[in-house]
Amino acid sequence: MSAGENKQRWLYVAMLVGLGLGWGCTQPLGKIAASTGHPPFGLLFWQSVVCVVVLGLLTVVRGTGLPLHRKALRFYVVVAILGTLIPNYTFYFSIAHLPSGIMSIIISTIPMIALPIGLVLGTERVSARRLLGLGLGLSGVLMIVLPSTSLPDRAMLAFLPIALIGPLFYAVENTYVARTGLAGMDPLQAMFGTQIVALILCIPAMGATGEWMMLPLPPGRPEYALILTSAMHALLYASFVWLASKTGAVFASQSSYIVTAMGMVMAMLVLGERFSPWVFAAAAVMLCGLALVKPKAMEATEF
Repeated sequence: MSAGENKQRWLYVAMLVGLGLGWGCTQPLGKIAASTGHPPFGLLFWQSVVCVVVLGLLTVVRGTGLPLHRKALRFYVVVAILGTLIPNYTFYFSIAHLPSGIMSIIISTIPMIALPIGLVLGTERVSARRLLGLGLGLSGVLMIVLPSTSLPDRAMLAFLPIALIGPLFYAVENTYVARTGLAGMDPLQAMFGTQIVALILCIPAMGATGEWMMLPLPPGRPEYALILTSAMHALLYASFVWLASKTGAVFASQSSYIVTAMGMVMAMLVLGERFSPWVFAAAAVMLCGLALVKPKAMEATEF
């Protein structure tokens, strides 16, 4: 491996870690935002508003404009549905009923879903090291999920299938981005257009479900949490899409392992959630799995 390739590899790894840490912090913020009974589509609407404002300001400062050609418009619609509307709706619905730490665990299923999808479509290839890394990640999830004390109330099990819908659609979206790229756009342009479309689509969805939400003035703690997590989401999501387009869906999805570890820590610090020692052992196992997964572009020369 040349010095340039090695530098590029560590750039990808550093971005992966940064994404995981940032998204891990958004998990308890999402729990706080949904804690007062705000409807999922209402939360999603205001999340999209904040994202459009943040990404729009960055687009104006950069002077890049918003592409409106056919490939770009198709990208906006597909990613808005697969990566924003459906997974974020199920996230806000589920996190109102499940602990934030459990939601952080569930996000780790994305790589396990993304790999078989990528294999079928030919965007990913399997290797012994990659399988071992994914196997360690899955083992870490099982170390948390299987013990009977994982959920404070066993009635919460009814919401787990709904919570798993989000990772499924994220995995499909990751594979789509890795397969098609960003339609000639940079990540900020891609996400700005995506969030505009998500905002437009969210309005009739709110009307159909009756889940309208007015943002109170002045905002309270839940609303400030929503604004903060939405702004973070805008920047993190744009970075994630860039990483997935460069390294493949499965590698980019490994950020979910760090989201799990960071989400657990933040759930304990911010929300006072408590977990068994299995959780800390599982976090270590998942991080070991992360170290074994390489960017797609690097694998051809090393395996």
